[in-house]
Amino acid sequence: MKLITFTKKGIYCPQGKFYIDPWRPVDMAVITHGHADHARWGMKKYLCHHFTKPILYQRIGPDIECQGVEYGEKINMNGVQVSLHPAGHIIGSAQIRLEYKGYVMVISGDYKVQYDGLSTPFELVKCNEFVTESTFGLPIYNWLEVQDLNKKLQNWVLKNKENNKTSVFIGYSLGKAQRIMKAVEGLGEIYVHYSIGKLNEAFETVGIKLPDYTIADFKERPKEMEHEIVIVPPALLDSNMIKKIPDPATAICSGWMQVRGARRWRSADAGFAMSDHADWKGLLQTVKATEAEIVHVTHGQTEIFSKYLNEIGIHADVVETLFGEDDEETEKVNQENPEV
Repeated sequence: MKLITFTKKGIYCPQGKFYIDPWRPVDMAVITHGHADHARWGMKKYLCHHFTKPILYQRIGPDIECQGVEYGEKINMNGVQVSLHPAGHIIGSAQIRLEYKGYVMVISGDYKVQYDGLSTPFELVKCNEFVTESTFGLPIYNWLEVQDLNKKLQNWVLKNKENNKTSVFIGYSLGKAQRIMKAVEGLGEIYVHYSIGKLNEAFETVGIKLPDYTIADFKERPKEMEHEIVIVPPALLDSNMIKKIPDPATAICSGWMQVRGARRWRSADAGFAMSDHADWKGLLQTVKATEAEIVHVTHGQTEIFSKYLNEIGIHADVVETLFGEDDEETEKVNQENPEV
């Protein structure tokens, strides 16, 4: 049964008359999560997990028409039963389960099988057909346990304090920034860029408690951040803002830091392999456990990952999409208040 088609506007369910994470304007968009490559401006209606609603209001605009639902809540959309299930990627992230005449398909969006302490833990959903990412679909990508990674971040901050350095973390504003905050809580005052602070508000509106923090004032009060902890988005690496911070030691938090050469590619003092995507083992375990007969690989290491799946007896193909452009590399920083 053909329950979805891959179109120029995005992933489309013709029976239900809706799109999933479309990249061009459509009438009805079901959104997996709030990252900019999956949730875009211009849709007439949005449907997402209710934790994602404040993120969409923050990033797209307060006047959008958006319906929030709970995980597992069943919605009938023109005869297709639709439900959202935890993807473990970031706050509110969801896999979209479609059921029509007994046939089940799952569009996973971006997902992570590790529990990070903030996102709702990943839920395996068995299906006939599965759409997966493969951002880190190579055997070299195997993440540390979250507590072990957090310990590395903590030790780095403590070492910087001993050396009279200010710990400056570079991490995506939605997902990684909040994980960094939780990891280093209690080791010093936490200062965050304005864009991170605005997204922190979205966490707080749905009842997720974050460590205390202060919006960093890079223009008027950089001295107050001295020897403390500062978190900024990737677009500010090597910027004048960071140069204003007293005695900075910089660390990039990204899955790409698993490869040693990646840190040398950027002018940073340290690199930590922190990712909100599944690693190689997580991807394989998930695809196998879904028991899907057909797998579509949409973004990342698509050719290699799909080839491996076929070699081990899982029918897989590659689908071209516009996903995967933002959250592991760079982002546009909110320019409303560029000096804070």
